[in-house]
Amino acid sequence: MSFCGVYTTFAVMIVKHEAMNRMNNKSNSQAGHGQDKSLWERLCDNVEYCMRRVWGDPSKSWKVRALKVINLSVRSFLDRDLQMRAGSLTYSTVLALVPALAMLFAIGRGFGFQALLQSQLMNYFPAQRQALTSALSYVDNYLSQASQGAFIGIGVVVLLWTLLSLMSNIEDTFNKVWGITKDRSMVRKFTDYTALMLLLPVMMMCSAGVEVLMSDTVQQALADDFFSPVARVALRLTPWLVTWGVLSMMFYVIPNTRVNLRCALGAGLLSAIGFQVLQWLFVTGQVYVSKYNAIYGSFAFLPLLLIWLQLSWLITLAGAALTYAAQNYYNFAHANQVSDISMRYADELALGVLALMAKRFSERKPAVTRSELLCDLDLPAMLADRLLERLQRAGLISTITTDDEPAYQPAYDVNQLTVTSALDALSRIGNSQFITKADKRFKSLHQHVEKLHDAQCTAHGDVLLHNLITD
Repeated sequence: MSFCGVYTTFAVMIVKHEAMNRMNNKSNSQAGHGQDKSLWERLCDNVEYCMRRVWGDPSKSWKVRALKVINLSVRSFLDRDLQMRAGSLTYSTVLALVPALAMLFAIGRGFGFQALLQSQLMNYFPAQRQALTSALSYVDNYLSQASQGAFIGIGVVVLLWTLLSLMSNIEDTFNKVWGITKDRSMVRKFTDYTALMLLLPVMMMCSAGVEVLMSDTVQQALADDFFSPVARVALRLTPWLVTWGVLSMMFYVIPNTRVNLRCALGAGLLSAIGFQVLQWLFVTGQVYVSKYNAIYGSFAFLPLLLIWLQLSWLITLAGAALTYAAQNYYNFAHANQVSDISMRYADELALGVLALMAKRFSERKPAVTRSELLCDLDLPAMLADRLLERLQRAGLISTITTDDEPAYQPAYDVNQLTVTSALDALSRIGNSQFITKADKRFKSLHQHVEKLHDAQCTAHGDVLLHNLITD
C-alpha cells in the first residue's frame, strides 16, 4: 500500500499543477468564480480529476500522460489484489530457497566457483547475510544427502518441482497483472524454466568475473588519481545495474505477451531504486532490531527475512503494474463511459466489429487482430475485450492462432451473416427462462417481447454486414 500512496501523492502534485495552469488560462470571470472556491473544494476537484476526469482529457502533455500511467498503475495494483499475491510468492520463495541454492551451488561446484558464488550472494543481498549463512548450512546437508541412496532420484524430483512451481507461480502473477488468461504450455514452461535455472549460475559467475576484473585489473591499470574514484563509483554501481537488468528482464520476459522493452526498462529502473533503498534500510536498521534476538533467539533472522521478501515482491509487482500501465494507458480512454455503456451502443459496436471482420474475410485479407481493432477503431482495450468476448459467446466469430497474437474471423459464411441474424445471436447470449414460477406468470410478456424483437430485426432487413462498412 505504501507504493500506492507514493503514486497517489505524486499524482495529486501533478494534477494540482495542471489544474493551476488551466485556471490561469481561463477568462477573468471564470477566474473570479474559481477564486471563490475554498481550498478544500479545489483539493477535492483536483482529486476528482486525478481519479476520473483525467481519462477524458485529450491533452498530450507529459504531465497528463504521467498521471494516466500512475492512475492505471494504482488501479491495477489494487484490482489485482497484488498484496495477497506477494504473500503467496513469499511463501513459495521460502519453500524454494534451499532447493534453489542447492542447484546454484551444485553447478558452481562443478565449475569450481562455489566460494565466488557465495561472496556474490552476500554482496547482492547484504541485508540477509544471516539468513543466507543459515540457508547455506542447510544446502550442504541437502547436497550431502542428495548423493546417497534412493534420495538421489527423489531429491532431484523434489528440487525441480519446487523450483518449477515457484516460477510458474511468478508467471501466473505477472499474467494476472497483464490480464492474460492463457498461460504458456507445459512443454514451454519446462524448457524455459529449466534453461533459466541452468543459465542463472553461469550469469552470476560471469558477473562475478567482471566485477573481479574491474576491481583488480582496471584499478591497477588506472591508478591515476582521477580514474581511481571513477572505478570505485563504477564498482558501487554494479549491484544497482545488475538489479536493474534482472528486474527489467523479468518484466519483459515473464508475462505471456509482447512487452515493450522501453516500458520494461523504465519500470525496472524505478523498481531497482526501490529495491536498493530497501536493502539500505535493512542494512542500516540491523542495529535497531537487536531485540528480536531476545525474542526469537537463533531464529531472529526468520521474521526479518519474511518481511524483506514480502516488501521485495511488492516492489517487483508494483514494477510489473507500472510496466503494464506505461504500455497500455492509451487504451483506457473513455474508461468512465465504457463502464456505463448502453446495450444499444454496445450492440452497434459489436456489429461494427463483426462487419469489419466480414469485409476483411470477403476481400481475402488477413484476419483482424486485437491490436488492429485498438489502432484502427480507437477502441479502449476493456471495451474491445468485452466486444470480442460477446461475439465469441454468440458463436459469431472464431479465433485463429498466429505467431504474434490471436486473430479473429467470422465463424460462418459471410454471405449469410446479416444484421438480423447477428442481432438475434447477440440478444440470446446467456441463460434465460430458468425461473419456472416467474416464467409462467410472465409468459404473455415474454411472447410480446419476442414479437417486438422480431419486428425490430425485420425492420432492419436482411442486409449483409460486410456491405455496411464505410472506408
